Amino acid sequence: MKRNTFAVLALAAFVIGGWPQEGGASHPRLLLTAGDVASITGTMGESPSFMRSLDRTRARVDRYFASPPDVPAPTDAGGGYSHEQHKSNAVAIREAGVVYQLTGAARYAEHARSLLLAYAAMYPELGEHPRKKEQTPGRLFWQSLNESVWLVHAIQGYDAIVETLSDDDRSIIEGGVLRPMADFLSVESPQTFDRIHNHGTWAVAAVGMTGYTLDDRSYVETSLYGLNRDGSAGFLRQLDLLLSPDGYYAEGPYYQRYALMPLVVFARSIQNNDPELKIFEYRDGLLLKAIYACIELSYGGLFFPINDAIREKGLDTVELRYGVPLAYALTGDPRLLSVALRQGAYVLTGDGFAAARAADRGEAQPYEHRSMLFRDGPSGTQGGLAVLRNGAGTGHQALVLKATAQGMGHGHFDKLNWIFYDNGREIVADYGAARFLNIEPKDGGRYLPENETWAKQTVAHNTLVVDEESHFGARLPTAERFHPEMLFFHSDGEIHLAAASMENAYEDVAFNRTLALLDGIVAGGPVVVDVLNVFGSGQRKYDLPLHFNGQFITSDPPLEAQTKSLQPLGGANGYQHLWRLAETGVAAGQLFSLTWLAGDRFYTWSASAEEPLEVVLAELGANDPQLNLRREQAVILRLRDGSRNTFLSTLEVHGEYNSTEEFTIGSDGSIDSIERYSDGRRDVIRLVNRQREERFLALSYNPDGNLEHSVRIAGREFVWKGYFGLFDENGLLASKNSDQ
Repeated sequence: MKRNTFAVLALAAFVIGGWPQEGGASHPRLLLTAGDVASITGTMGESPSFMRSLDRTRARVDRYFASPPDVPAPTDAGGGYSHEQHKSNAVAIREAGVVYQLTGAARYAEHARSLLLAYAAMYPELGEHPRKKEQTPGRLFWQSLNESVWLVHAIQGYDAIVETLSDDDRSIIEGGVLRPMADFLSVESPQTFDRIHNHGTWAVAAVGMTGYTLDDRSYVETSLYGLNRDGSAGFLRQLDLLLSPDGYYAEGPYYQRYALMPLVVFARSIQNNDPELKIFEYRDGLLLKAIYACIELSYGGLFFPINDAIREKGLDTVELRYGVPLAYALTGDPRLLSVALRQGAYVLTGDGFAAARAADRGEAQPYEHRSMLFRDGPSGTQGGLAVLRNGAGTGHQALVLKATAQGMGHGHFDKLNWIFYDNGREIVADYGAARFLNIEPKDGGRYLPENETWAKQTVAHNTLVVDEESHFGARLPTAERFHPEMLFFHSDGEIHLAAASMENAYEDVAFNRTLALLDGIVAGGPVVVDVLNVFGSGQRKYDLPLHFNGQFITSDPPLEAQTKSLQPLGGANGYQHLWRLAETGVAAGQLFSLTWLAGDRFYTWSASAEEPLEVVLAELGANDPQLNLRREQAVILRLRDGSRNTFLSTLEVHGEYNSTEEFTIGSDGSIDSIERYSDGRRDVIRLVNRQREERFLALSYNPDGNLEHSVRIAGREFVWKGYFGLFDENGLLASKNSDQ
């Protein structure tokens, strides 16, 4: 549905009296409605899980209000006492109000009232926060984002108790804190409110929900359509620009999780107050797709840690505790109930009750993740995130190719990066963000300086680095102008493959990358095949890092360790943070292999190039005076040449290490050689294992997926249609037309 259609519907709703009018609609009316309360309280005994969540919340509120309200003067940045206390107070207001609605106990309404009155007395006297964050300072918090979050919580509590308040209390609370804060977040902060960004998303949700609660149509319209109310900003415009047609959020999974909260709670509020707007049908059900995407962009319950990600965040986060029940309410999908069960708690809303009751009835089904391509950009044309999965269950393999657009200020400079999971672990790793969220001694919980000097720099990731410089010179305005192109995505049975290309990350250098996850190459497990083609000019230095989790076991040829002293690998662009631990040289065409142990499995990375390679084993931690960086390790391939170069590599999963029974089997990798045969825009990659069995992966870089290709190599002809063909000694094993 187009924005102008929404405007027409909104006007029609107003004309016919569909907008809430003063005294004309009962409270609560946001996430929890009066109808929800009647339904839940009448049938609560049908869901012991929901009752336990209510009992835990009730006990938490009782403990919180055992002492008088603490509303300190704002003094601290993120993680400090006043910051955390105000966050907790907002949640307490919401929870006390909801518990009042579901129990009828008047003391909980009084708890919420007392805190709201305290803030109404404080807020009008506040100026800019003394520890203000430079971009968008708040009053109650160091940044206005936290103010928006506070209001999203507090307005729900007010909505739940407003009918218990006297006219004087309503006037004091609305005039002292709710309206002033809504005005501060909107007309007084246009640079945030009209911004297409997660900060703007929280702001419009806070102001719009306030509008519904206070029966103020101007707040609602402003939140939907922007300060000018012309659709150039506001909630609908954010849905247009922040999410791709597949529900992928521009800043990546971690911030998708964060932005999902205001998207979901405001959308549910819109649906409950203006159902004729059909918000959950907007852009072909985009919000529902965003919830599913958030679930799919995870492994082992944790989100893929690309861009500015806190690695510990996962499916049990509070944002998805709202999103999953909402998705279940919209779809009835029983797989979502297994995600809800994993979360271990239910939000106290009508959606939460419906999900809890269905789960208690035993209706949950396993949620098996799928291979998926999540296109990026408003029209899905700005690259994408390819997720290739092999197997099922908690120990399945997942291969992720990051070929997304920049992701605004929270994006990292790492086009065509990859990560790999197996056996419940991250094996090929991404650093995520250099930040200790809300830990005051670590720079007040801010992003650390090392987020700029290390985590965002290209060498911190598993992708091409040219001349020890980061993609786009680590300049955000340049990076936002360009994006990768997805060439191909395929996942079927035992063959999973994705490819993308990148231009303009460096001057006069382009590169493409094909990543495949294949069974049947070696015995005992899948193999990742990585083909990285580089097209440059002049004498350049090409580095290809691999960041791995596990204990180094061996390499061939052996690495010569630095045993006397350590030196940084470079002086800038992330290299200054890497210690040079060991190194070796590899002749052109020779295979280098490195084996490490993670958990009870072995992993062998084998690599070759058509030019001599330098190999460096490095460890993170150099030039880190505050010890902010984790001590992680990487192996870096380096070659120097001015013409076309190709890095070929494989990653094998093999063997078993059993410390309990004290045995080891299969600790050696099986790949014996990797070779490339090129024929114009086509490559054939020959893989030979130690049993001298051969596999051939044939690739075409022609975007026409209907073309048939033929390549003759050493008297053998390889014929396939589309982007790839997989062959053994006897001929074609599999071929598939381009899925893109």
